[in-house]
Amino acid sequence: MKVYKFGGASVKSAEAFRNIAHIIKTHGGDKQLLIVVSAMGKTTNALEQILNMAFNEQRYEAEYQHCLSYHLQVSNELFPDKASLVHEQLEHLFAQLHQVLQHLPTGATYDKTYDQIVSFGELFSSTILHHFLKSQGLANSWIDSRKYIQTDNTWREGKVDWAWTERTIKRDLPALLNTQLVVTQGFLGGTNNGHTTTLGREGSDFSAAIFAYCLDASAMYIWKDVDGLLNADPKHFEDTVRYPEISYQETVEMAYYGASVIHPKTIKPLANKLIPLYVKSFVNPAAEGTKICDCRFEVIAPAYIIKENQCLISFSVKDFTFISEKNLGTIFNALSELRLKINMMQNSAISFSICTDYHQERLHRLMQTLHDQFIIHYNTSLYLYTVKNYDIISINKITTGKEILLEQRTRTTFQVVCK
Repeated sequence: MKVYKFGGASVKSAEAFRNIAHIIKTHGGDKQLLIVVSAMGKTTNALEQILNMAFNEQRYEAEYQHCLSYHLQVSNELFPDKASLVHEQLEHLFAQLHQVLQHLPTGATYDKTYDQIVSFGELFSSTILHHFLKSQGLANSWIDSRKYIQTDNTWREGKVDWAWTERTIKRDLPALLNTQLVVTQGFLGGTNNGHTTTLGREGSDFSAAIFAYCLDASAMYIWKDVDGLLNADPKHFEDTVRYPEISYQETVEMAYYGASVIHPKTIKPLANKLIPLYVKSFVNPAAEGTKICDCRFEVIAPAYIIKENQCLISFSVKDFTFISEKNLGTIFNALSELRLKINMMQNSAISFSICTDYHQERLHRLMQTLHDQFIIHYNTSLYLYTVKNYDIISINKITTGKEILLEQRTRTTFQVVCK
């Protein structure tokens, strides 16, 4: 039994859906395969924009219609019959979305509203894929992942109830997979009282890993627009190297530091059951790709990771005393409450600095929370460069010509915050 995950780039057009069907027919078979799909193309970004406009009581009809037209255009290319059931289901889903947008609950937090609206992207794409695979002779069932992956109500980063989730998946899906394919959504979970949650941005990888773990899959495959797991983003670096095989531990660390190929939470459930993860190219599906498994290598090519839109925040005690463990505890507690993840940190005698993803609202609330105790300075629009398994050549490669605000190195990892 295998799990395939297809991201937004692999379902961005009618031709992309045809390519998925070809991959499944050629490599996946007609049963014992669960398919997890992300929202189409840049749909998540589009829904975020619509949400922001609705939340701020701005007109969003043009953006909503553009999103609807995009999905109907792809659907019409795949299903020329205007009476096709998929068109009816898509229009019904968009009507539901419109209803939610028009009646945003009074007093609801942004994060909770985010989950109820942005989650429609995966419902759209999985509905189209379900019907298209069926039209290609691939029998499959569409399932609602919100009924199988149960989380708490930590909006935008739902914490999985593993016992409930595994019990429910094992109860329903093995018998279904014995006879046909299963299509479901990435990124989505649900609470026990019927609310939608999401698992974190780019969380479809994690969804696939949850299903793989609960089904004791023999392997999980992530289909990307690259040849495998590379040591750097080819958009930013020339002469990238593909890892033919790499360990769970190396991949977890790369994901933690921001490597975009794998979602940070994906590896743990797979490693716990020694389920190999293959990163394959949907452009060239016959290529070798990368196998992530329980292996070890003495020497490995340096990995270059860039995180954009970073914020460097520095805290100083107002009476110019030393930064103490008590001060650090206060800061860490505030960061935890506001869900601001530290990407890098460093302290001196009288200050403590952190680099984190920039969230304007959360930063504002952090400063409100701590302004009585600390003098706080911050810089935005920064970059965090990380090199795993660095050498002098790799350090020079990322530091030459840059203004460095913060630098740190350990035995295996080098990091700099730059303008």
